[in-house]
Amino acid sequence: MKTTLVIGAAGMIGRKLVPKLEGELILHDVVPFEGASAVSDLSAPGEAEKLVASRPDVIFHLAAVVSGEAEADFEKGYRVNLDGTRRLFEAIRKQNYRPRVVFTSSIAVFGAPFPEAIGDEFLNAPLTSYGTQKAISELLLSDYSRRGFFDGVGIRLPTICVRPGKPNKAASGFFSGIIREPLNGQEAVLPVPESVRHWFASPRAAIGFLLHAARLDSARLGARRNLSMPGVAATVGEQIAALRRVAGDKAAGLIRREPDATIARIVEGWPQNFDASRALSLGFRADPSFEEIIRIHIEDALQGTSRPRPSSA
Repeated sequence: MKTTLVIGAAGMIGRKLVPKLEGELILHDVVPFEGASAVSDLSAPGEAEKLVASRPDVIFHLAAVVSGEAEADFEKGYRVNLDGTRRLFEAIRKQNYRPRVVFTSSIAVFGAPFPEAIGDEFLNAPLTSYGTQKAISELLLSDYSRRGFFDGVGIRLPTICVRPGKPNKAASGFFSGIIREPLNGQEAVLPVPESVRHWFASPRAAIGFLLHAARLDSARLGARRNLSMPGVAATVGEQIAALRRVAGDKAAGLIRREPDATIARIVEGWPQNFDASRALSLGFRADPSFEEIIRIHIEDALQGTSRPRPSSA
């Protein structure tokens, strides 16, 4: 029976991914949660070794300090996002076996100035500490895969929208907030101009990316192990227009404009549009429109928040 390790299982993506998995599960996070197999700091000495001691067949590495927090706390960002990842990769190498490792990277590995659409040949030149940490981890994933220590696939996720639950410390959090809060009849703050354009995917699409990456024939990737996922390009104004079409003027009227120079500075250095033809050719699929992203949120929110099921490991 296949064993799967999910690192970051208590997070939003982890909670939605776990119910889709089969076989024995090892569920890990730094915070306690229902169904946990292990609760620890991945970056602490010896913790990664414990997690891979049973040699899981597939490892999903979802854990990270998010963008805004990584920018505000330099040491924590590098300790969790880089040192934790390196410790995991080293622990796998020392086990001397070759599991599939699916690593969630980010479009933050790219930095302005951008072409009209970022293709697969565009250079990694991040403008944030978070993006830098993810870019370094991408290089490590490629090198460890090249050396045969594991079979890695890195997926650069678009900004996930609409994120359920309470806002997190990600600088991108308002992209979800201006949809989620008005749908709940609550006021939302918009800190950037409506002209800001960004690249989005629903949580449902993100889970599809992860599952496809876990079963993809990695021989088709060659040495280029990291992929930009397909998504939907939309301006904030287009987001609001889609909200108005789905939920009406009353919901759209709950958005309050309150400029924030710090968030605007971070966001203006982020990618706006992608040519994800390589990922599409490998079978990854995106949401058809931002309006559909909103409808997916409404549908999934009515089903409640998924919880990880207990590990059988």
